[in-house]
Amino acid sequence: MTNITAGMKRLIAALKRGQSSDGSWNYPFETGISTDAYMIILLRTLEMHDEKLIQGLAARILSKQEENGAWKLFRDEQDGNANATLEAYYGLLYSGYIEKEDPRMKAAGNFIREHGGLESANVITKIMLSTTGQYPWPESFPIPVEIMLLPLSFPFNFYQFSVYGRVNLAPILILTEKKFSIKTENSPDLSDLLLTRARWDIQPEYRSFLSFIKEGVEDLLGLPEQLHSLAMDRAKDYMLERIEPDGTFYSYFSSTFLMIFALLSLGYSKDEPVIKNAVAGLKSLRTDIDGLPHIQYANSSIWNTSLINTALQLAGVSPDDPAVRKANTYLLMRQHDQLGDWAIHNPHGKPGGWGFSDVNTLNPDVDDTTASLRAIARSVEDSSEYQDAWDRGIQWLVSMQNDDGGWPSFERNTENPWLAFLPIEKGKYMFGDPASADLTGRTLEFLGNYTNLPAADPLIKNAVNWLLDHQEQDGSWYGRWGICYIYGTWASVTGLVAAGHSNHPSVRKACGWLKKIQNEDGGWGESCLSDSQNSYVPLNASTLTDTAWAVDALIAAEDQPNEQIQKGIQYLLNSIEKEDWTTAYPKGQAMAGSFYIHYHSYRYIFPLMTLAHYRGKFGE
Repeated sequence: MTNITAGMKRLIAALKRGQSSDGSWNYPFETGISTDAYMIILLRTLEMHDEKLIQGLAARILSKQEENGAWKLFRDEQDGNANATLEAYYGLLYSGYIEKEDPRMKAAGNFIREHGGLESANVITKIMLSTTGQYPWPESFPIPVEIMLLPLSFPFNFYQFSVYGRVNLAPILILTEKKFSIKTENSPDLSDLLLTRARWDIQPEYRSFLSFIKEGVEDLLGLPEQLHSLAMDRAKDYMLERIEPDGTFYSYFSSTFLMIFALLSLGYSKDEPVIKNAVAGLKSLRTDIDGLPHIQYANSSIWNTSLINTALQLAGVSPDDPAVRKANTYLLMRQHDQLGDWAIHNPHGKPGGWGFSDVNTLNPDVDDTTASLRAIARSVEDSSEYQDAWDRGIQWLVSMQNDDGGWPSFERNTENPWLAFLPIEKGKYMFGDPASADLTGRTLEFLGNYTNLPAADPLIKNAVNWLLDHQEQDGSWYGRWGICYIYGTWASVTGLVAAGHSNHPSVRKACGWLKKIQNEDGGWGESCLSDSQNSYVPLNASTLTDTAWAVDALIAAEDQPNEQIQKGIQYLLNSIEKEDWTTAYPKGQAMAGSFYIHYHSYRYIFPLMTLAHYRGKFGE
């Protein structure tokens, strides 16, 4: 077998070279072309003509077009993605750098029409189209703005949505109530993509749902005219009170984009500081990939930095190494010290978590908190500052466990059967934050391997039971934030092993499933189709990240380096410097069927962790 230590040294060197002067790592968080198209549309609509950026974004979008005129979300998506193609087409036309008669645009237009035209767009895209004057607003939206006024005791209220859902929903409620639209003299004409002239409307069976909410508000609070104005103010205040230091609304692209238009609909001038700061915040999300600009959906520097710092230390880099010390200092400075929306469902919890992004001060999450705690773990004994951060982080983490024993991402106990009635596609992704196998498994792994919490503690036992109850029939687990079943199985197996259950039948079954899906070349690879099909779909090619996850799970659960582990390790060592489509294939997801993430850091992080675990357990 090729020398493991030599392979690790190459990965360590590559990671150290990528560290920024402030101690962080800023590998791109690449999310397709949607944000690039939206940025062009935003800048053109506001008549903020940053030509260099717009031209660069248009060039990037064009570089991703398929031969049939479509755009794809991932390589093996059949034919193309109609929604992404529509967004790309609109953004390119509005850029002014390509004509409608260009053969590439004609092919894109034909693809859009063949797949249902504007009418087939998803709800967020339709809102963008309506806001920019390209599509008629519906008579009513599935959720009325009055939901802002319903108390927490009401069976369906604004805070039953996940924070990810709320931050997009608040501006949407304003926009749909105002039926706001804004065009410029340079707005493209997309009318040839409107096939039926039908209004975007909601189905009759949901009108009773709307009535239920409106009547609930009126019964509780009084006259509808006064309530409407109060609800609009509440939605506006929700946005303005959650603007981060960089001007973004909760540090997300989509919520900030929508907030800008919502504020314009309320009479704000595009020259007001809140609008200018928001645009500047979105511009700050720019990264460059292959010489072209990309607007990231969010900055991922906390996630990158915590994972990389942990991987380096697992691989033998000392906690006193300058790279580790700088990274830990960076992380300590970004631990949260104020209450956020998470406290609504966790009123006794105290701040102490970490968020995903460099500028995130309001929205900690369980994943980034366990990742950051792992990163600082080896420095805690020698420093009261680290000890305090450690104690606050663990206190917050433990307080976030759901009553069902699992861990959510952002807020505890938000699962609500009412969400199933929402007439919005992907509603469970937009609005729900239930416990997931990846969050629960990784939290269990952290508590089992990095703390002194006994396996008999109810906290551990309840999490173990949650995982056992949510295993798939084939032995895998579904991972919410990654692709998908390999990811969830890795997190669950490593968590269960850390809790002392390496010989449990569920773990053995999971290992059997992983061995069964190994590729001939020794690697593993899973398609993004898995999440929308709700079952494992092979990629028919191996990737570094999938292989690292699968082998890491097997290393944790097996006593000996069996043939499958050996072949997987050999694949990693042979592929460390590989550069092809598999290294750019998305390994993260946020919304099945529409939002996939290529983390540029993963190809280094997870192979290094896996090689370190192999060497630590089995030697060279």
